[in-house]
Amino acid sequence: MEGISINNAELVRLEIIQKIYNKVLTQSKAAQDLNLSVRQIKRLYKRFKSEGPRGLLSRKTGLAHHCLPDSVKIKVVEIIRDLYIDFGPTLAHEKLTENHGFNLSLWTVRNIMVENEIWCPYVIKKPVVHQMRSRRSKVGELVQIDGSPHDWFEGRSPKCTLLVFIDDATSAITEAEFVEAETTWNYMDLAKRYVLRHGRPLAFYSDKHSIFRINKTDALSGIGLTQFGRALKELEIQLICANSPQAKGRVERANRTLQDRLVKELRLHKICSIKEANAFLPSFIADYNVRFAKVSKDISNAHRSVPKEMDLDRIFILKETRYLSKNLTFQYNNKIYQIQTKRPTYALRKARVLVLVNKQKEISVEYNGKKLDYTIYEERPYQAEVVPYKLLNNRIDEFMSRHQRKPSKNHPWRRNYLKG
Repeated sequence: MEGISINNAELVRLEIIQKIYNKVLTQSKAAQDLNLSVRQIKRLYKRFKSEGPRGLLSRKTGLAHHCLPDSVKIKVVEIIRDLYIDFGPTLAHEKLTENHGFNLSLWTVRNIMVENEIWCPYVIKKPVVHQMRSRRSKVGELVQIDGSPHDWFEGRSPKCTLLVFIDDATSAITEAEFVEAETTWNYMDLAKRYVLRHGRPLAFYSDKHSIFRINKTDALSGIGLTQFGRALKELEIQLICANSPQAKGRVERANRTLQDRLVKELRLHKICSIKEANAFLPSFIADYNVRFAKVSKDISNAHRSVPKEMDLDRIFILKETRYLSKNLTFQYNNKIYQIQTKRPTYALRKARVLVLVNKQKEISVEYNGKKLDYTIYEERPYQAEVVPYKLLNNRIDEFMSRHQRKPSKNHPWRRNYLKG
């Protein structure tokens, strides 16, 4: 045993093999103790008899590893420091392979850069534990709203979005509707339907989508509210934006459940269109609420009725202000409108008018609550449109369908096809 370095595991193995040699322990019992097969115990015992305790050591002990020579490491470090000091491991590996002929793996280059403090790996953030928030006690105190883009029809129809309204006190789905995408008009229509059916809640709780919140803090024009936010303000409904998806976890968990259960129900009922799915939703929501809705702590209802002076059709509409020029013109949506009036024109110069646009894109102009006649004076050149990222695919699909080229009736291809 002199001159042999042995670890604890090898020491235990030596003691058990010696017991076999002294006929104190059987080979099958030794295999159980060492968690090895009997065949392997026989091999170790044979090596012990021929070589002694040294035969139980690993054959790899003392052998040199296949390490990268220090000269290669030094050369790689010099090249990276001279030419690729601000490169990441992946890009540096590509350049070393393409431009310098090195045949190294990506992880070898990465380890060299980390060891020489050329590149620092990203620190993995510890998972943030979000504290659970207690439910609101009354129905109508807080309504969580969200849109869930998903392949709801599993390829039987284009992807669409499900708008969902969840009451925070009960987790019950109060309103839901399939739409092509999250837009201001779709949220307005569903909010209007909610108010007509349930009344005015105290608050809506949403994410930071541009429909609900103006994310450009240095905006100079406008009233500081989106069209949806302005409509809720007129209805005296507070709009609160969550700082993270976890903050509105009830509606997020509901969306996850719907993407599982509702998708399967649509498949079983062979529903393949938004219209059919919206017709099916009421029965599904009723069953969903029976299964998953909770009982509120307070049985009273926090919803408020809609006063007669609140005209929902006038509230859920696009409203923007414009200032008239000396010629009584203003610009809206890349068009110039000119006011037609019989009164002296100086009375309306630089006046602030209200532009109202309904869902059918019909425009009316008001000044001090009275409608003004107008004509479209000139159409302005097309300006680049700002499109939210959730609507980008829809806009591109719409553009492609509008500009698909079709051969004319007398096209040679069409004539040959008709002859055949």
